[in-house]
Amino acid sequence: MAKRNFSMIEYFNHIAAEWTPLLSFNGETREDFDEWHEVAQAKYMELLGEFPEPAPLDAEVIFSIEEDGIIRERVVFDSEEFMSVPAVVLRPAEMGEDGSNAAIVCSHGHGQFGKEPVSGNRSAGGYVSDINAMNYDYGRQMARHGYLTISPDLRVFGERADGGDPYPNRDKCNVHFIRGAIMGIWTMTLNIFDMMRCVDYLQTRPEVDGERIGMMGLSQGGTQTTFTTAAEPRIKAADIIGYLNPWEGFGVNRANFCGSQIVPECYRWFDTHDIAGLIAPRPLLVEAGVHDLCFFIEDQFVSIEALKRIYAAAGAEEDLWVDIHPGPHAFAGNLAFEFFDKYL
Repeated sequence: MAKRNFSMIEYFNHIAAEWTPLLSFNGETREDFDEWHEVAQAKYMELLGEFPEPAPLDAEVIFSIEEDGIIRERVVFDSEEFMSVPAVVLRPAEMGEDGSNAAIVCSHGHGQFGKEPVSGNRSAGGYVSDINAMNYDYGRQMARHGYLTISPDLRVFGERADGGDPYPNRDKCNVHFIRGAIMGIWTMTLNIFDMMRCVDYLQTRPEVDGERIGMMGLSQGGTQTTFTTAAEPRIKAADIIGYLNPWEGFGVNRANFCGSQIVPECYRWFDTHDIAGLIAPRPLLVEAGVHDLCFFIEDQFVSIEALKRIYAAAGAEEDLWVDIHPGPHAFAGNLAFEFFDKYL
């Protein structure tokens, strides 16, 4: 009797078990890396599709206040003709406007509060809970350490959430992915574009050295940091927190992602470590929690080892830092300050 299967879950699990992305790195030498990087970078940018046409930033500082030695600003700027980006900019009160300071783009995860906990906003119980659970206020921590940080809302999060629940019982990310897909527009690409516009904005700030810009993020923020830094060479160093693991486990077997965290065919060509590998030879820190229940540590080990091989082939193994920490799905902060101090 023929072997029958009616399950789409098992169908895709079966395919993924034998899947090898077409451009997954399998070389060893610098020549292998250079050849792969040229081809892979071109394919990656092709998968992202067209970016919107940049609009004049027309940036406004809506308010600026000092909180315990930190200047907090609410900033709004235009990324494209019909889309604006709200963000929180933090900097030490004593930071000078001499163009000598490094800056970090701090991307939030898939939580309901967007940028607010990342920027250290403790005005609501939910913000405080997220900060305490995930050491989530890395935008504020980095500012307190001496950096200017910008924490923007990704599309459909925070102030860009259309009231919070416009499509009841559905993930807004998936709804907007489908809406855009019928026109060939990917929400991931739009968010990468907005992060690039954050870099544009940072380069207009009188405090900032435009050649010393980094990026970091937890969870979906780690996804965004991976995909953005691979596409944006002006980001000189990055910290991917609680994300890097093979597509087979979290993407196919557990479907633990949303429409804002992919572009079509990404796994046909790349695993997540390959996209992170496009960052090489630029400095990269990867943080992984042993008790991460969102992205399992055994999966993260697989991607980290694969990424080490890419950095070794690129001759940049010393510029790949790894922090395996005994915590949950969270910002560890064990190496991040030292890492950015060294490379920014």
